[in-house]
Amino acid sequence: MSVSDLSSRTVLVTGATSGIGHQTARLLAERGATVLVHGRTAEEAHAAADRLITLAGIDEARLCPFGADFTRLEEVEQLAARVLAEHPHLDVLVNNAGMAAPERHTVTADGNEIAFQVNFLAHYLLTHLLEPALTSDLGGRVVNVSSTLHRTGSIQWNDPNRTRRYSRLAAYAQSQLALTVFAADPRVTAVSVHPGICATSLLPLYAHEGIAPAEGAAHVVRLCDPATEIVNGAYYDRDQRVTPAPVATEPRTVKRLTKLADLLVGHTA
Repeated sequence: MSVSDLSSRTVLVTGATSGIGHQTARLLAERGATVLVHGRTAEEAHAAADRLITLAGIDEARLCPFGADFTRLEEVEQLAARVLAEHPHLDVLVNNAGMAAPERHTVTADGNEIAFQVNFLAHYLLTHLLEPALTSDLGGRVVNVSSTLHRTGSIQWNDPNRTRRYSRLAAYAQSQLALTVFAADPRVTAVSVHPGICATSLLPLYAHEGIAPAEGAAHVVRLCDPATEIVNGAYYDRDQRVTPAPVATEPRTVKRLTKLADLLVGHTA
């Protein structure tokens, strides 16, 4: 793993209050980056930052807490507006926040299936709202924390909310496939990564045992480092670049997903 200094980098990590996101924030800050720590609420984000300061010895000046509930797209818009105002130069966006789809079909106040919104649509909207801040300097990028389960997924184009036929595993896989496809969007420089099966709240979707979240986070941090050269749309399984599901890089699928996502988030590209 690269151990280059990241003191000139500013990175927003979504879902940084626990699991892989929290460890990603820790590793980035330990290497000198200024880390925007996102949580579902401002209180959770501040508590996560406090843990990093107290338990990991991170310099408080390197941590900036932000709250936004991704089940409410209005809060995503507010998050983007605050980041643009306070950090007009953003080097990396780590789209990590995620949830397991619930047992019962659940729709957000915005009208979207909850896992599709939290795991993909909120990140899609946030990424494009932050385009003015995401630097075009060498190494600027978006890192989507995806899953090997994207290979089992399919996007139900005529029923993305899965109102007619719902399965929690299928809903989760659909959200991960969408996030992986999004990395190939030509409007952003992005990659997606499966960080390994980690011992987090999502573990029951994969297995009974998993690696430590810090181990998975190291794979995410490697892709945040400008010393790591990337190709837009590339997919990594831990530290190895591999071919994603064939549909993930099809130009037609990318365009179709963009059209669907713009419709669902009420955003015009």
